[in-house]
Amino acid sequence: MTEHTAQDPAASSAAITFPEGFLWGASTASFQIEGSTTADGRTASIWDTLCGKPGAVANGDTGDPAADHYRRVSEDVALMADLGLATYRFSVAWPRVRPDGGPVNQRGLDFYQGLVDELLERDIVPWITLYHWDLPQALEERGGWTNRDTAYRFAEYADTVLTALGDRVPFWTTLNEPFCAAFLGYASGEHAPGRTEPDAAVAAAHHLLVAHGLGTALIRARRPDVKLGITLNPAPIVPADPADPVDVAAAQRVDLVRNRVFLDPLFRGEYPEDAHTQFDQFGFSELVRDGDLKLISQPIDLLGVNFYHDEVVSGHGGTEPPSAGGRPTPLVGAAPFSNPQRDLPRTAMGWPVDPRGLTDLLLRLHREYPGVPLYITENGAAYPDTVGEDGQIHDEDRTRYLDGHLRAAHAAIEQGVDLRGYCCWSLLDNFEWAWGYDQRFGVVHVDYKTQERTVKDSGKFFARVIEANGIPGSSD
Repeated sequence: MTEHTAQDPAASSAAITFPEGFLWGASTASFQIEGSTTADGRTASIWDTLCGKPGAVANGDTGDPAADHYRRVSEDVALMADLGLATYRFSVAWPRVRPDGGPVNQRGLDFYQGLVDELLERDIVPWITLYHWDLPQALEERGGWTNRDTAYRFAEYADTVLTALGDRVPFWTTLNEPFCAAFLGYASGEHAPGRTEPDAAVAAAHHLLVAHGLGTALIRARRPDVKLGITLNPAPIVPADPADPVDVAAAQRVDLVRNRVFLDPLFRGEYPEDAHTQFDQFGFSELVRDGDLKLISQPIDLLGVNFYHDEVVSGHGGTEPPSAGGRPTPLVGAAPFSNPQRDLPRTAMGWPVDPRGLTDLLLRLHREYPGVPLYITENGAAYPDTVGEDGQIHDEDRTRYLDGHLRAAHAAIEQGVDLRGYCCWSLLDNFEWAWGYDQRFGVVHVDYKTQERTVKDSGKFFARVIEANGIPGSSD
């Protein structure tokens, strides 16, 4: 929980320079870009299944062909090189590598072997995320993340990927945004597997952390030389009126679900006391076994931070607000609360744009969970891009968003935050989960009919930032 303290970095046009060696990159996720969902032994993930349910995904869209990355790797890696990326953060599809959560599928591994080879040939550092939400459907049918056994199946899968790629991939992330996997997947149902069971969401959150711990122990034992971490999507939760105890209490309840239920066990080796108050009605205390917190809190080399927007919370309003589509809220046990509207620009997702939130978040992490280097592993915005008469995409809103948030990140560094890199979201327009292909986040435009790639103005801006290791002033 926080209050805004930073100046608005988007208001500045001064030149800024990032520290020497700052790592610049872009991120993607396997299900969102690869397509070829039945190729070479890949079997169904929970997202393939959800896409088959009427009304679950906008327009009935599916993950095939997405951006057809599975068949266009060479083209896409060349594009990364043209942009000047120093690193490429991608996820491995569990259903390709161990279909149905079972034996190893060499053809699936070969795809990632080839991708890593091409990245290294272009001097782009590969950065693997092991889990970006595409759980094999067969494991969901055995309970998915509500079943503790899934954490052990994750460790087997991690071992497989590490054996194949551990000698050539220096950065490893266990999980991407366990908040979304647990609470959007099992409480609000807007993400796969589409369940609306608060007790299942609480169980999934703990078992995802256990999976992180098991994966961390395995990777540490096998490859102590790699940089290892987890990626969260913490958000500044701002009380609408910091002097109103009702608003402060509501923000505290929301902050628990969004932030502290993951951060505290990872970095303090304990769950917050209010986790028991808020979650015990859903069976929380019975989930935590002896040794779990020691496993979860093993030291890591970095924390990945995905940031899109902050959230203002009031305790007034009286009813539990629904999530997108009128579903139950993912914020289990946080009611009553509301989200007062603010006079801010908004992205096509309806998310408020306030770069100060990124500075505040990084400062909070630095202050409350010190000692772990931070990397921004996702940051970006969706806007309704159009192809101009000149064939280009002049996405001024996205360029402005990136400029403001890069300045916000730099402001945090100036105040002592150990921030070492920035990956924009996303390299390519892609399948945006329940929004299907309606929302475009890429700095590279994808024509889904032809699969033609076109670098947007925001991508050209980002390439200039990378080349300069900063943002030139308005008069430069």
